[in-house]
Amino acid sequence: MTSIPSACLQGQVAIVTGSTQGLGTDIARQLLQAGARVMLVGRSHDTGTALAHELGEHCRFVACDVEQDDDIERCITATLSAFGRLDILVNNACIYEDQGLLSDRAQWLRTLNVNLVSAAIFVQKATPHMSQGGTVINIGSTGGKFGAAGRALYPASKAAMLQLTRNLAVTLAPTGIRVVSVSPAWTWSPTVAGLSGGDIAVADRVGAAFHPLGRVGRGEEIGQVVAFLCSSGASWITGVDIPVDGGFSILGPDQGLSPRVWFERLRDSVQAAT
Repeated sequence: MTSIPSACLQGQVAIVTGSTQGLGTDIARQLLQAGARVMLVGRSHDTGTALAHELGEHCRFVACDVEQDDDIERCITATLSAFGRLDILVNNACIYEDQGLLSDRAQWLRTLNVNLVSAAIFVQKATPHMSQGGTVINIGSTGGKFGAAGRALYPASKAAMLQLTRNLAVTLAPTGIRVVSVSPAWTWSPTVAGLSGGDIAVADRVGAAFHPLGRVGRGEEIGQVVAFLCSSGASWITGVDIPVDGGFSILGPDQGLSPRVWFERLRDSVQAAT
């Protein structure tokens, strides 16, 4: 797998929320490989401290509950204290609690608070300290673009994240700060690992039906795009969503297959049954 230039973010400092596991950790790794210094953000002190030690001297960890404004302010203060500046904010923290129409008000408010409002507050409090040419990356999802039976909270929060990205991009453009969203499709993660029994080959076989490139994504692929978008090579990109989804978003419900194929499959299954 190719990688972005190792020094394209040299000297820059990034905060990555929800970065003590899964996609957030993968994004942090890619930013570090591109030369940035990174503040990991999560709730577990032990997990975050151990991960920061593993990732090396250019990485730190701060415990932060993104639902608490005081914690967000302490995170930003800790970043400035440790690294002396702030250039990149990656809003990745999210929860997946979703019972669709059965979700109660408290579940709705908690999901929106974590997945959407925390990102807005982080931007509000971080951008006054960000350098000219800074970048905000909001992690969206294909789930925020298409209907899905039995789900409501997570897709609604991600759809709102895409709109928030557009509004923030226009608002912050005069300051030279760019705002971009990145929307993965199915990506190898703790959630997908759990569904597949920890077997990435199984995940790839299931995901092949929905991704023209024939597999689920890898976290480092998402991280590499995030790192590029934070670099000078993306200096003319703002206010848009970048789908990093293996082609997921170009398919319709027919999975890209013509009616002929579906009718042939029906005839074949009928013949096999008789």
